Amino acid sequence: MNVTSEGDSLLGEIRVLDLADEKASFCSKLLADMGACVIKVEKPGGDESRAIGPFLRNSPHPDRSLFFYYNNTNKLGITLNLENSDGREVFCRLVRGTDIVIETFPPGYLKGLGLGFEALSELNPRLILVSVTGFGQSGPRTNQKSCDLVASAMGGQMYVSGSPSTPPLKPFGEQSYYSASLFAAVGMLLALRKRNQSGKGEHIDISLQEAATSTLEHVMIRYFYDHIIPERQGSLSWNNGFCIVPCKDGFILVTLFHQWETLVEWMDGEGMADDLIDERWSDEKYRLQHRDHIIEVLKRWTKTHTTGELFDSGQLMGFPWAPIHSPKEVSESPQLEARDFFKAVDHPENNISLKYPGVPYRFKSSLLKQVRRAPLIGEDNVEVFQGQLGLTREEIQRLSSSGAI
Repeated sequence: MNVTSEGDSLLGEIRVLDLADEKASFCSKLLADMGACVIKVEKPGGDESRAIGPFLRNSPHPDRSLFFYYNNTNKLGITLNLENSDGREVFCRLVRGTDIVIETFPPGYLKGLGLGFEALSELNPRLILVSVTGFGQSGPRTNQKSCDLVASAMGGQMYVSGSPSTPPLKPFGEQSYYSASLFAAVGMLLALRKRNQSGKGEHIDISLQEAATSTLEHVMIRYFYDHIIPERQGSLSWNNGFCIVPCKDGFILVTLFHQWETLVEWMDGEGMADDLIDERWSDEKYRLQHRDHIIEVLKRWTKTHTTGELFDSGQLMGFPWAPIHSPKEVSESPQLEARDFFKAVDHPENNISLKYPGVPYRFKSSLLKQVRRAPLIGEDNVEVFQGQLGLTREEIQRLSSSGAI
């Protein structure tokens, strides 16, 4: 698939070496989507994240991981063994022409190979190294193992997820990985700006635990200010303002106290306001103390309507309500279709075209790449090693035979 030229894209002059696993592959994807030339560096045989499902046609294979597909669009792909001396030499040659290196190895791993930030900076003083690890590059837990579950648990996310009657629950997806990737991408853009002024690179240290904790805005603020530990509230929002309730055909997010008189009048007009028309419910404090009763009355009423009926009528009356859409409904959203959000990406090796979520930002001019599928294992070895480094085919064959690539 054709892509926009480097001069027309946001980061078209930026070159990135992506050594990250699933903890930060989304970070380099963001840069690739903005036009940076991102080279996914995998060990010979492929990255372990290729074993993460689901798989295309439910057929497990390193080149059919849908997880890998999504997180590695718009990237080139090479294989390189950093634990091989020849592989390290090739890597160092690549570093000389690179702006950013992203890695998720345990702290000290690259340094042990002679590829720490100080050594890489000698090769390229303008290099920006981004390290995404479980607990960061310092502190008493720096060498302990981590994953999304650990980061969510020790970052505080898990404690406030779930219902009051259940143990803590894991938030959907791998939220710490995506949060860390977003913070890392912002850090890179800031480091690039700083480099334009100083001419020097930077080592950016990202902690999964800190990334998870940074998303708990109301939880940590309430604890530090009021010394209150928020309880798990299930489908009820943290400020008691919103609640998810059932309808005929699904669920809808509704407000509990917004425009109270209008809401009660609406329900009463259908004979379903129960005792909420009584004068005592006019007191805001009383309503808050008896919110569970309000929710039960609301549920009985919303079950008599479809989500579409409540959403459309609520919009006319100024209620910020929203149907809870399934993935199928999201994929068929007229709004997203009108904005051409989902992009078709060709996978010719599998004779299929798949839809991918697009980027959630727009520019007046065309500054973004069209979407290219994730690379196959070592797909761009010749293009990078021969085209960019000038290695001959014989040298590439020798490196392959020695286990370097």
